[in-house]
Amino acid sequence: MLLLLLLLLVPLFLRPSAAGGAQTPNDTSEGCQIIHPPWEGGIRYRGLTRDQVKAINFLPVDYEIEYVCRGEREVVGPKVRKCLANGSWTDMDTPSRCVRICSKSYLILENGKVFLTGGDLPALDGARVDFRCDPDFHLVGGSRSVCNQGQWSSPKPHCQVNRTPHSERRAVYIGALFPMSGGWPGGQACQPAVEMALEDVNSRRDILPDYELKLIHHDSKCDPGQATKYLYELLYNDPIKIILMPGCSSVSTLVAEAARMWNLIVLSYGSSSPALSNRQRFPTFFRTHPSATLHNPTRVKLFEKWGWKKIATIQQTTEVFTSTLDDLEERVKEAGIEITFRQSFFSDPAVPVKNLKRQDARIIVGLFYETEARKVFCEVYKERLFGKKYVWFLIGWYADNWFKTYDPSINCTVDEMTEAVEGHITTEIVMLNPANTRSISNMTSQEFVEKLTKRLKRHPEETGGFQEAPLAYDAIWALALALNKTSGGGGRSGVRLEDFNYNNQTITDQIYRAMNSSSFEGVSGHVVFDASGSRMAWTLIEQLQGGSYKKIGYYDSTKDDLSWSKTDKWIGGSPPADQTLVIKTFRFLSQKLFISVSVLSSLGIVLAVVCLSFNIYNSHVRYIQNSQPNLNNLTAVGCSLALAAVFPLGLDGYHIGRNQFPFVCQARLWLLGLGFSLGYGSMFTKIWWVHTVFTKKEEKKEWRKTLEPWKLYATVGLLVGMDVLTLAIWQIVDPLHRTIETFAKEEPKEDIDVSILPQLEHCSSKKMNTWLGLVPHHCPRHHDPVQPAGCSLCLCLPRHSFFLLYHSGCALRAQDTQVDHPRRMAVRGARHHEDRVIDQQQRGGEVPAVGEGEPRTGEDHC
Repeated sequence: MLLLLLLLLVPLFLRPSAAGGAQTPNDTSEGCQIIHPPWEGGIRYRGLTRDQVKAINFLPVDYEIEYVCRGEREVVGPKVRKCLANGSWTDMDTPSRCVRICSKSYLILENGKVFLTGGDLPALDGARVDFRCDPDFHLVGGSRSVCNQGQWSSPKPHCQVNRTPHSERRAVYIGALFPMSGGWPGGQACQPAVEMALEDVNSRRDILPDYELKLIHHDSKCDPGQATKYLYELLYNDPIKIILMPGCSSVSTLVAEAARMWNLIVLSYGSSSPALSNRQRFPTFFRTHPSATLHNPTRVKLFEKWGWKKIATIQQTTEVFTSTLDDLEERVKEAGIEITFRQSFFSDPAVPVKNLKRQDARIIVGLFYETEARKVFCEVYKERLFGKKYVWFLIGWYADNWFKTYDPSINCTVDEMTEAVEGHITTEIVMLNPANTRSISNMTSQEFVEKLTKRLKRHPEETGGFQEAPLAYDAIWALALALNKTSGGGGRSGVRLEDFNYNNQTITDQIYRAMNSSSFEGVSGHVVFDASGSRMAWTLIEQLQGGSYKKIGYYDSTKDDLSWSKTDKWIGGSPPADQTLVIKTFRFLSQKLFISVSVLSSLGIVLAVVCLSFNIYNSHVRYIQNSQPNLNNLTAVGCSLALAAVFPLGLDGYHIGRNQFPFVCQARLWLLGLGFSLGYGSMFTKIWWVHTVFTKKEEKKEWRKTLEPWKLYATVGLLVGMDVLTLAIWQIVDPLHRTIETFAKEEPKEDIDVSILPQLEHCSSKKMNTWLGLVPHHCPRHHDPVQPAGCSLCLCLPRHSFFLLYHSGCALRAQDTQVDHPRRMAVRGARHHEDRVIDQQQRGGEVPAVGEGEPRTGEDHC
């Protein structure tokens, strides 16, 4: 009995905790434990990064997770689970699995029915489908298929209408122009592809059962003049053609512009010019060959993928490249990307390439033909416009070894060209379905290539237009399906195609609507036309790696789906930046210097305090009293304030933030201003008093020696008041604020794609020079040969610098250093008078007043 109980409990403990099985509920308040994804699948955690998921063990209540599968698999079972309040996930009794599915296209049969047994949607392994056709149709192909490991056991059949006997079918004629020679000899392969498509269409009983498509064609030689001749032969000679099929952009432009006069639909298989997308100019034009502008959505998608916001372009001056670039400019503008530099050339790209180098272009789109591409990259090699800092985008229709082809027009070796083109990206229209799926003709793309190769008379690589042949083949199918819809094929009501003539616009309008709504799987891929009649297709993305092109992805512009293989390689290890990264670096004051000067200033403040204390303590001494001690005290206080200004002057962005900078700027201004006014104002007042005593005439000397102290204090107060008033007005009207001075860029020593932009923080205002001119300050000495050594006190005003005082032992001077320069030059001739004054002072004699003794040149008073 005990053994039986254990056997019953073991499955409970061994129940799996993966996504496919239930978990023991967690009654804790922390939420639900993270569960494991199904095999060949994963879990999408909404709002959480991978690192965050690794760092947590529980998810909160009401949080939802979603299962995703890899490859050709889908989730069977609950796709979304939600965390419940009891700590368990929803529907844990029902497992979720990632299973391989078979193509869903087998579940739909045109003109018939599909019966699925042995499984539910989507079709799983072991599922079986049986096909049955509607009345008046018969089944072509196997009637049953079984799903096994993601593949159906037999090709998908189709239902064909019971057609009218071949002898009773009415002919519908197609007029075509195939370029067998000339600039693009695409007709060499496109004509056999068209003939092969006509045979396949005419053999079908479900498409145009009462009609037979026939071809009348000429060789246009890709020449508009030659095409004009054959165009009029097609139009004016019987039988009537229901549609025209030209090749080459230049020929298609001519035919599409003239066809509107005959109410004819034009369907091209080999025209890429963006100008043909103009519906006003070419109202009845369609093409299975995509427009050259189809490359642009792919380019924009890649720009966004790699985070590039600035690009440059260089183009050959031809219509197809100019219109393509105009379209690219509009698309990048919508995506928030800027074309910073646009260059063009006709035959010589040397100067445009140099300009790209000069403008620091990094991400460059090149639009030119293959012959010009060799010229461009020869110049690219000379200018060193390649390597890890640059990415080139080119067109993918060049030959694989285009850069190794001998070209006498360039002077670069094969090795140099190979080095210059390494790593560039190409975009190319996918003209052959890369998936091995069956098209509407029941052929895969590989079967089509094999069948066409057998039909050609020479090797495919030597046959012009072999790459575009799938587009020509699908063009016939697009036309046949449109005509079948117009005529109501299969017995349904519709128009009679044999009633078409060049004046019957009604049938043309119906064919236009049917063509415009085309959507089917061709050997070139999914065929659908946009509003301008151009084919929408996939784009192949390749990169030149080691001298050969490697596929790195596909882009479907109709679904905005980028399929990335992650095989891209970069010379520098990662995609380069779209411009030189400029790093702004602030230059700060040397901390060692700041500390040293701060220590010296602190010692100076201590010394000023000592002098102030000494002056106050000995204020009763006669010598101290005679020296105006209050003025000495003000001088000590002023010196202390001026020395204290060293501390805010040394504070910059290293110590304070941007918001504190205006307060520091004001502290610098007020400490310096008040320190100067108090310190130098007191000194000036005392020197002015000495000047008054020693320069008056002798008969008034006794009167001069007594000077009332309040006048001295009033003078200092006036200077300080003027300074305070000026500083207050300055702070209110135009306060100091933080400004940044930028210096020349510096290149770092390391080989990195950055440059350093040094910056320095200042305190400044809008009219800084004017305010400085209104505030008295101690001016720096000028190297004037006639100015003797000593100390000077000056007032600087705009365009004027006045020396208020000059002291060189005993001589005092007041002059304008700029306006009164001739007067100062007279000092040299009167230097002997100053020497005489100093000599008499040293002997204890009297000092003569101005005008006494020897006459002197000029008006300077000594």
